[in-house]
Amino acid sequence: MTLAPAADSGTRTGAGLAVAAMVCVQLGLAASLGLIDRVGPEGAAWLRLAWAGVLLAVVIRPRPSWFTRTGLLASVALGVVTATMTLLYMAAVARLPLGTASALEFLGPLGVAVARGRGRRLLWPLLAAAGVVLLTEPWHGAVDPLGVAFALGAGACWAGYILLTQRVGDEVSGVRGLAVSMPVAAIVATIAVGPSVFGRLDWDLLLVGLGLAVLLPVVPFTLELLALRRLDTAAFGVLMSLEPVIALVIGLLVLHQVPGAGPVVGIALVVAAGVGAERSGARAPATGGRREAAAGAGAEA
Repeated sequence: MTLAPAADSGTRTGAGLAVAAMVCVQLGLAASLGLIDRVGPEGAAWLRLAWAGVLLAVVIRPRPSWFTRTGLLASVALGVVTATMTLLYMAAVARLPLGTASALEFLGPLGVAVARGRGRRLLWPLLAAAGVVLLTEPWHGAVDPLGVAFALGAGACWAGYILLTQRVGDEVSGVRGLAVSMPVAAIVATIAVGPSVFGRLDWDLLLVGLGLAVLLPVVPFTLELLALRRLDTAAFGVLMSLEPVIALVIGLLVLHQVPGAGPVVGIALVVAAGVGAERSGARAPATGGRREAAAGAGAEA
């Protein structure tokens, strides 16, 4: 009888961590607007990833003895997916209205939620999908085929990111996996877009990039890793639908963008789906080596 309250507490904590991560992401994107104007969307993404990789490598200083072969490979794969997701989404935003890009990218976590959901739990991703469509109103914007391809690619990477983040959290104690995945993401991003940005850098840009890297991606990626230790991937995928809601609220409070009736209904549907997922999304206990890794992570968190 004592397991249910513990599971409820863990699920609430996981949901809270996920929401905090989304708030950090949206604040980081809002704060990045000036940086995007100076170095472009791909340059802004690269600068944040590069600093994040340096910060985590220096602060945590990963050691080979911390990782099993499986844990190390998962951390490297997470880094590749993280860089690809970030760069593709920024490229999509440069070509599509934000609502359209957001709705298309959300197909990634929604797909995870549908694939991992069972029985009545399929109601939550379907409800969230309807809410996101009403919230983002993608039909209002012009569609660029290349932008759509970028957004769908980012969505596929987001699905992989969710699955790999949970795997890294299970295999590697604490946040040590990020000390590998983020430097890998920085290297991949540098190879992809770094040379096109180097000539536009100055000390002011480097310092701004350092500050933004803490807000996005260091803090939210850490929070998401900890959240996925407490939630299953289906619930986490549904909870990610709250991100457009958070973006809309920040737009209302900061930019005075008043939503219409459709987005308001969408907010209600997404919030209902998020509550439902939070109540039914506790993870099964880890077994074997993963239980030991999760226990060690809990001690460090």
